[in-house]
Amino acid sequence: MAALRAAGCVFAEEEAELILAAGRTPDEVTALVARRASGLPLEQVLGWARFHGLRITVEPGVFVPRRRTEFLVDRAVAQAVPGARLVVDLCCGSGAVGAALAAALGPVELHAADIDPVAVRCARRNVSSAGGRVHQGDLFAALPTGLRGRIDVLAANVPYVPTGEVGFLPPEARDHEPATALDGGADGLDVLRRVAAGAPDWLAPGGCLVVETSEDQAPAAVAAFAQAGLDTRLAVSPELYAHVVIGVKDAAEAAGGGDGRDDGRA
Repeated sequence: MAALRAAGCVFAEEEAELILAAGRTPDEVTALVARRASGLPLEQVLGWARFHGLRITVEPGVFVPRRRTEFLVDRAVAQAVPGARLVVDLCCGSGAVGAALAAALGPVELHAADIDPVAVRCARRNVSSAGGRVHQGDLFAALPTGLRGRIDVLAANVPYVPTGEVGFLPPEARDHEPATALDGGADGLDVLRRVAAGAPDWLAPGGCLVVETSEDQAPAAVAAFAQAGLDTRLAVSPELYAHVVIGVKDAAEAAGGGDGRDDGRA
């Protein structure tokens, strides 16, 4: 524990317990502590992360799923049309969002995609139990063309850190997670805009696009969804400090509605 404290780990005691449980021998525990003290994210040291009640495999060099992104899963499940069966996890990273959606929605046809081959390999391990398929490529170009116009739930945890702010991220993210999972361009919204613009062609009537963003970026993100022709609202979780933009295609065919803003408590 002393080594973790000296390395600046805020939750040294809790992390020490997890590492002790993971190490099978004293030498292995020592090696795990050294990796964590070097700045490697705890989840990459352990090889897994807890996300939405699931144990998600996390490999070195893969984006670590954040707890606030559980709110994205919750809003996608709440928005999904009854009987939703086709789910896509775009910019999937470890595949945590797709795996959580499959677990929450029941039997679904699950597809996930990422541009990073390391993430694709990791995601395949996490979605295999749900029968998910993972594709490598740039956003919609990675998906089978047969999915066009059929997607019920499209979740995209896109990179949204402005390029000029990536250098200010904690070392765990900046030094050990892929830039493609963090850097969202000049204002952080380059990838979000591309996803919003392409989504209407891929969504089924009543299908939803759900994307995480930041508080400061939320107005511009909502505008990008609206410009794409989606019926749009913003959902906010003060507890998780999470902001999720929800866009629905042909909203008149989907259940529900809203006044343009959702506090996430529904």
